[in-house]
This record gives sequence, structure tokens and C-alpha cells, in this order.
Amino acid sequence: MTLVATLVIVIYSFCLAFIFCYSLVQLHLTWLYLTRTKQPLKPTIALQEWPTVTVQLPVYNERYVIERLLDAVTALEYPAEKLQIQILDDSTDDTSNLIVEKLKALAYTGINIDHIRRSDRTGFKAGALQHGLQTATGEYIAIFDADFTPFPDFLKQTIVAFTQPEIGVVQTRWGHLNRNYSLLTRLQAFGLDAHFTIEQQGRNNGNYFINFNGTAGVWRKTCIVDAGGWHADTLTEDLDLSYRAQLRGWQFVYQQHTETPAELPAAMSALKSQQYRWTKGAAETARKHLKNVLTSSKTIVPKLHATFHLLNSGVFVCVLLTALLSVPILYIKQAIPQLSWLYNLGVLLIGSMLSLTGFYWIASGVSGKRSIKHFIPDFLLFLSMSMGMALHTSVAVLEGYLGRKTPFVRTPKYNIVQAQDSWRKNRYTLPGIGLLSWVEGLLVLYFLWGIWLGWHFQDYGLLPFHSMLALGFGLVFCYSIIHNRKA
Repeated sequence: MTLVATLVIVIYSFCLAFIFCYSLVQLHLTWLYLTRTKQPLKPTIALQEWPTVTVQLPVYNERYVIERLLDAVTALEYPAEKLQIQILDDSTDDTSNLIVEKLKALAYTGINIDHIRRSDRTGFKAGALQHGLQTATGEYIAIFDADFTPFPDFLKQTIVAFTQPEIGVVQTRWGHLNRNYSLLTRLQAFGLDAHFTIEQQGRNNGNYFINFNGTAGVWRKTCIVDAGGWHADTLTEDLDLSYRAQLRGWQFVYQQHTETPAELPAAMSALKSQQYRWTKGAAETARKHLKNVLTSSKTIVPKLHATFHLLNSGVFVCVLLTALLSVPILYIKQAIPQLSWLYNLGVLLIGSMLSLTGFYWIASGVSGKRSIKHFIPDFLLFLSMSMGMALHTSVAVLEGYLGRKTPFVRTPKYNIVQAQDSWRKNRYTLPGIGLLSWVEGLLVLYFLWGIWLGWHFQDYGLLPFHSMLALGFGLVFCYSIIHNRKA
């Protein structure tokens, strides 16, 4: 056996094993979700006992959604004398003027609203949050990104969950204002529902590390200060602070029954920007904190879950490598048939698929419309699309592991809610078709070749895998081209 063939088999087998272990962790979270989820906590604190709260709104060029955000936040049912709202405005366009005009119209509310401007965007979102923290008067800090619209009872639902002094964060579940706007938004909602149903609740049930999701949650101010405040050395300042706080002994609470609706990216460029930031930031946070987790006083099971939590963006690298090497594997199987026992490791893909099927099937019930007729196509399309994003996200992950720094690029929001709404000719556009998009198009041809080889060699085991890869990269490539032309 040649050195090249050996190397291909070793890398391919390692990636399969990592994906399989990742799927087993997801299956364990599903078990924890099903067996330990408790009834939702009901508000029990009298109105006069409500503590002071600061609501922070980090915004940057949000002309299409800023008024919607301010309407939602000023409608929060909370004593005005106990509430402070900070608009942390780093905008460079007319968003600031829109805020000024909106505040004039909201003057009647009697709420203390501070419009805070900085001279520069040092630290981006993390820098804005840290800057606002210096003048925050609240005992608790609620944070909303510009695309969120909290329900009026949000604060009364979350503040009651701080039942112990060691509880530092209460995170709520994201809802979706435009779930059914397009196939792209429907698949995003499908994946996010799994995270906010199984992953967050399962980790919370097991007393494992969970994460504040950057928005739609409430911090105890002393927790932020004790953990060292907001840092801007990763693209996921939320995940970074979450681990620093929990390593110092703070506890987090996840409230699945409290939903906070948000707008999903409707354009492929916006989705790619968001996924790049999330996956690279997770890799940067793993580089920063994995050693601290492994050397902490936590027991082995929480450490194991934290390891896969921090490294979960690395699964995209394994998926990409497995996909790329699966075609050479077809040739190697023909050339060295005596290693058939080793090639049977491909059964790990089946095991992974079955584990993930259970994971997403349980999660699909969060929308209240669980049915096999809808689940099967959404599940297969979601997996295909996730595979199709693997090249884009793998580049981000590897940059994160290698420590290559890039600016924080926020995901543009377009106020897309109804079917007739359009993001076309929107003022906020991201870079168009780049080299990676064309490589994604070439990978469609590569995996079609893999399908042909499977038929040619009468080796059909990888046909479903190659078919999903061709479909996934095809969807991502076509969406990138079409959305760029429409923009």
C-alpha cells in the first residue's frame, strides 16, 4: 500500500470517527432533554420587588429594523423607574438620525433611554457592550441584537429565574419571524430549533457548560464584571464570556418556554457572513479556553461535553475532508480489496445519520408541526445544505485555530417578515461572488463524478453521501449566484 493511500485512509477514518463521536454526544443530549426537562418556572415575585435592569441594544447601521427594535423594547412590561435602555449606536449611516427621531416620539414613555455614541468601533460589538457597561445602572443586563423583537413580558419571565445568587445568566429560546419566507430561512429555523431545544436544554439539564447566545438573554451585572468583562479577541464574545464565567463557578439557566422572535438572514451572502463569524469565533474560543476546561475541577463528563461544544465547528472540517477523500477511497477499494474490513468503517456514517435523525426529529416538535411528511425532506435538505456550507465554514474554522484575526462583520438585517418583503436593492450588501463560491460550483462536479464512479465500480455504499454532497454544494452555489445577481 502506498504512502498516499495510507494517508488517505488514516485521515478519512479519523474524520469518520470524530463525526460519529460528535453524533453520539448529540444523542446523549437528546436523552438528557427527554428525561430531565422540568416544567417551566412561573413568575412569583411581586411587582414592587423587581430589581433594576439595563437593556443594552448594540446597533450598527440598522436603518431597516431599528424602529421595530425600539418599539418592542419600550413596550416591555416593567416599572419605568427600574428600567434603563442603552442604545449602543456605532452606526455610520442614517440609523443614528432615525434613532434621534424615534426617541422624540417615545419621550412620553418616561423610560430612561440613553443614546450612546462612540468615536470609533474599537472592539466592535464586545467593545460597545463593555463601553455601555460603565454607565449601566441595572443590577441585571438584558441584551438584544437589532433583529430581535422581545415580547412585553420578557423581563418578568427571565428575572424570576435568578433564584440563586450564583446564577449569572438566563438565556431564552430564539423564535423566527420569517421561518416560512423561503427554503433558506426554513432550513435555518430547522437547525436553530435543534440547538435551542436539544443542545441548550440538554446541556442545562446535565449541568454542563452552555452558552449565552449573544442576544435574547439576561446577565447579572456582577457576573460580567467578575468574569473580566467583554473581550474582543474572538468573533464570538458571547461564547468567550460564557466560558470565563462558568469556569469561575457561575451557573447559567436556559428558559426554553420563553421565546424571543428574531429575523433570519434571507440572502445567502448574509447567511455565509453569519456562519463565518459563528464558526470562526467558536474555533477562536476553543483555542482560548479548551486547555482551561480540561485542567479545571470539572468531572470527566462535563469536560467531554465542553470539548465537543467548543470543537463543534470543527465537525465542518471533518465533513469536508471526509467528502473530499471519499472519492479517492473508491479507487483505493478497487486497488486494495484485501482491506475490506477497514472500508467497512463507512458504517459509522450510517450510525451518525441515525443519531442525528433522532436528534432533529425530537427537536422538530418545537414548532408544533412535527410530521414525517415534513420532517424527512427538511432533514435531508438541511443536512445537504450543511454539507454544502462545509468549504466556507472550514476556512473560517481553520483561520480560528491558526489565530488569523479578521474584523467583526455583522449580519445585515432587512426587515424581512412577510412573503412580499424583499431584500433586493437593499443598501446593505456584502461582497459578492468570491473564489470560494466558484470552488463550491466545482465541487458539485466533483461529487457528481463520485456518483458516476459508484455506478461504474458497482460500489453503491457512498452513493447517498455523494448525492447529498452534490445537492448541498449545488444549492449553496446556486443561491450564491442567484442572490448576487438579484442584489
